[in-house]
Amino acid sequence: MSAVDAFWAAPPVSRTLTAAVVAVSVPVTLKLLSPYFIVWLADKVLTLRQIPEIWRLVTCFLLTGEGLGLLLDPYFLYTYGSKLETGSPQFSEPGAFFVFLVFQMVAILIICGLGLGGAVFLKPLSMAFVYIWAQENPNAQLTFYIVTFSAKYLPYAMLAMTVVMASPASAMHEATGILSAHLYLLLTKIWPEYGGGRNIIFIPDLVKTWFVTDGGTPRQRTYGTAFDARTTPSRNVPQNQSRGNSFTSGFTGGSGGTWNSRGQGHRLGGD
Repeated sequence: MSAVDAFWAAPPVSRTLTAAVVAVSVPVTLKLLSPYFIVWLADKVLTLRQIPEIWRLVTCFLLTGEGLGLLLDPYFLYTYGSKLETGSPQFSEPGAFFVFLVFQMVAILIICGLGLGGAVFLKPLSMAFVYIWAQENPNAQLTFYIVTFSAKYLPYAMLAMTVVMASPASAMHEATGILSAHLYLLLTKIWPEYGGGRNIIFIPDLVKTWFVTDGGTPRQRTYGTAFDARTTPSRNVPQNQSRGNSFTSGFTGGSGGTWNSRGQGHRLGGD
């Protein structure tokens, strides 16, 4: 597989975001572009005295750190972003990961940009990805340098390294990614499932059309196969997995079949 084929085979949101990070950060590192025109400056965006420089709403998430940050920051961003995009049941619906990304950008801009006066937010965004992945895989064993620990401690280990290698202020900015990611979990999972509330974050139909495939062809995911259906069921998609414009997925049971393929139950001893 060529590099171009590998790129297009990667998860669409993660690959586009990582490519944008590289495209912005390399010219800045080579001093071909000044970071002044990229970072978040509230008085340049939230203003009526001049034309708002609205591109800063996005570019402030695309600038890596110096030195090894040019390699490590895109690596962590893509690694954990692609794991969530392709392997998380939280983002199984078409466009769900994109909506999550937009939510994180808005929340981090408010918390870190307006609240703490931050200027670049790639590390908080990466931390948000890491936090969600760690919450879904808490018992996975990781080796961080020479220490082995459960994945649920990974975000806090990364914050500790930031304190040592950068500064407490940098770690505080990075920690806003944990706060924004937890806010997303609170609104979409914790409150609806345990508090009896309603999930107010939804995926617009327009966004769904960006990520579904024609004809309801299946997308392979690390935990199963998800069917994206915009048309009526075809011979390739079972009837119980296609419901008009809805998105459904079957989870494999212990005996190897999917639960939604079981027959109708009968009472023992009945007819």
